[in-house]
Amino acid sequence: MTILAIVASIALGFIAPAQAAAGNPYQRGPAPTLASVTAETGPFTVASVVVPSGSGSGFNNGTIYFPTDTSQGTFGAVVIMPGFVAPQAEIAWYGPRLASQGFVVMTLDSNALWDFPTDRSNQQLAALSYLTTKSAVKNEIDPTRTAVMGWSMGGGGTLESAASTPSLKAAIALAPWDVVNVGDQITVPTMIFGADGDTVAPVDTFTLPAYNALTNDHDKAFIELRNADHFTFASPNTTVAEYSIVWLKRFVDNDTRYDQFICPTPNDANTVAFQNTCPM
Repeated sequence: MTILAIVASIALGFIAPAQAAAGNPYQRGPAPTLASVTAETGPFTVASVVVPSGSGSGFNNGTIYFPTDTSQGTFGAVVIMPGFVAPQAEIAWYGPRLASQGFVVMTLDSNALWDFPTDRSNQQLAALSYLTTKSAVKNEIDPTRTAVMGWSMGGGGTLESAASTPSLKAAIALAPWDVVNVGDQITVPTMIFGADGDTVAPVDTFTLPAYNALTNDHDKAFIELRNADHFTFASPNTTVAEYSIVWLKRFVDNDTRYDQFICPTPNDANTVAFQNTCPM
């Protein structure tokens, strides 16, 4: 298509301007700025639907948050798992925050509050299958662009999901806790968060070893939050949201406009350590 034809198509409403500008069929939303990736609400209006227990096989209940504007096409999907004895309420803030940036997001309650990471991984992947194939918003999702995210034992489960499911486009583990380290089995672009005051999943014992084990992962990042603890991830946090949005945008949407926020490696005053490989 010629430049003139593209301009004409935009004017007539046949092509979404953001997509035409970049030539990326997965790009969603306007050009990002620091203000946009740190904002409490992104450019998309969000609605939600409750998923009661029994709606699908292999997981408990959940909530789906999704953009109401589908004029730019389908969206990538993310499933978020809470931690040990933590209800869905403690990760609920991620739902509307990420969805407003152009993702379909499902937050979960675990089958049992005491489920360990492997069980949480199985539930997470079961919920992802339901979300993309049977949910009320399945037609708004591109099933080839999916990601997983989780906190504490849900973060450990997230790493296990990434290890077992190389077709995932991204994984984000928030203060992950697990009795095994599956990092060397992961090839999915993975971001791992830790906190300098975490005594539940200390950085030196859990999060940094998990990152260091990502020896087969070309795209990876490790962020240690300053003046934070294990429960920092259970309430709205601008730094966690910012880099989570950037990671999902870059690898689920293949949106290179977000490279600027992680390359070169940021010197962020809200972090003690920041390690990453620039996207390949």
